[in-house]
Amino acid sequence: MEKILYAVLVLAVMGAVFGAILAIASKIFAVKVDERLPKLTAALPGANCGGCGYAGCQAYAQAVLDGKAPIGQCAAGGADAANAMSAIMGVEAVAVERKVAMVKCRGQNHLAKARYAGIADCRSAMFVTGDGPSACPNGCLGFGTCVSVCKFDAIHVVNGVARVDADKCTGCFQCVEVCPRKVIVPVTYDADIVIACSNHDRGAKTRKICDIGCIGCRLCEKQCEHDAIHVVNNLAVIDYEKCVSCGRCAAKCPRHLISDSNLRTDMDEVPAMQR
Repeated sequence: MEKILYAVLVLAVMGAVFGAILAIASKIFAVKVDERLPKLTAALPGANCGGCGYAGCQAYAQAVLDGKAPIGQCAAGGADAANAMSAIMGVEAVAVERKVAMVKCRGQNHLAKARYAGIADCRSAMFVTGDGPSACPNGCLGFGTCVSVCKFDAIHVVNGVARVDADKCTGCFQCVEVCPRKVIVPVTYDADIVIACSNHDRGAKTRKICDIGCIGCRLCEKQCEHDAIHVVNNLAVIDYEKCVSCGRCAAKCPRHLISDSNLRTDMDEVPAMQR
């Protein structure tokens, strides 16, 4: 019995000694954490979407704290996160222009050159006939790879074409990264005039494969009094630095391709092309 008590006592003493050693060591070798780090992390939305270029919100907060990343890089947090982080760091608040994703294609009525029945993934579909089953070489394939990576339920495939809900989009642009045809691009949230087409084929060919695609007719260009729209490589392109959102180009476009949010919010009312 005495041996058992002695053993228990020895273990208790050893436990106390080692505990004290560990406590002292934890204080000596403790890594000091800047008290601003948890505050910076809390100022971010916690989506860990990677849109800032870092693995997650805490990694971005640490980069800001270390001076390796600028404030305002969090697309999901936008101006609110930037203002909060600026206040924590004691610097002047940065202006953040909200940007969202836009699918530069509305051609749900474009022709198909092959039938694809494989994995519902645009990247997989690209292996069909070299660059996908769609006759348009630059159109949305509509298999939803972009939908699968969106953490904010901001993009869905509607009538075979991906559509972005700008009010839900946080601008993380994960959809932009995964789109194999690069038809999803960042645009300013307040952009009223948009051209939802990525095709650079000549007008005669475009007419054969899509009933909406830009044909490079230059009517929009001729209507603009501000030199804000030009046909470049058979596709109309808007210079938003010059655009005043007058809407004259949208009203004149014979393909109803240029969208003016001041007049309407969709471009679905077009006759279906015979397949």
